[in-house]
Amino acid sequence: MRKILIIEDDRLLNRTLSYNLISDGYEVVSVYNFDSAAEQLRQNEFDVALLDINLPDGNGLELCEEIHMRGQHTYIIFMTANDKESDMLKGYEAGGSDYVTKPFSVTVLCKKVAAVFANLELRTPRHDLFDDGFLRIDFSERSAALAGDPLEFTPKEYRTLSLFVKNPRIILTKRQILEKLWDVDGDFVDEHTLTTIISRIRKKIETDEHKYIKTAYGIGYQWIGGESR
Repeated sequence: MRKILIIEDDRLLNRTLSYNLISDGYEVVSVYNFDSAAEQLRQNEFDVALLDINLPDGNGLELCEEIHMRGQHTYIIFMTANDKESDMLKGYEAGGSDYVTKPFSVTVLCKKVAAVFANLELRTPRHDLFDDGFLRIDFSERSAALAGDPLEFTPKEYRTLSLFVKNPRIILTKRQILEKLWDVDGDFVDEHTLTTIISRIRKKIETDEHKYIKTAYGIGYQWIGGESR
């Protein structure tokens, strides 16, 4: 799953960004100061960092430089009230990839993050594969097998399975799933159609001994990764 680090001392803004990005399916770690961010960066590598320049105990520009000194390939988006051209140039010179000035639209920033990930995937295409020894799904080649026997999935079923596999153990709401299916395929998918898609997938991949999709009643669905029963 894509990992995002939010470094922002404004707690309301931090929580709002975290809530929206988690709802979009990302793994999010949020901190409020320089020292906490440095500690997180020593333990993890993040795909994207949303970095406030003016932190209560340090400078975000220095933190950006530290990220690059560690050899981490993190896409850094600065968030700051400093809107002077000279301030922006300092941000880019420190290794920042983008710059947003406060106040900004949280919705627009989340779309910007989604665009960043889309571009990263285009530049570094990966061979997407799920294989637990029983179920094997090759998303790159659009092929699948269950206990060695070939499986056939529709494009929407592949898309739904990919969404689940990339968000293991996370309860995805019906709204989240519907938005992703609609965005990619360009046509309307309603809740009844989603229920049908999930039902067809279950019939194809689940047995009495292997369960993959758990229903969170009234909310959505959760990928449980082939738990034995």
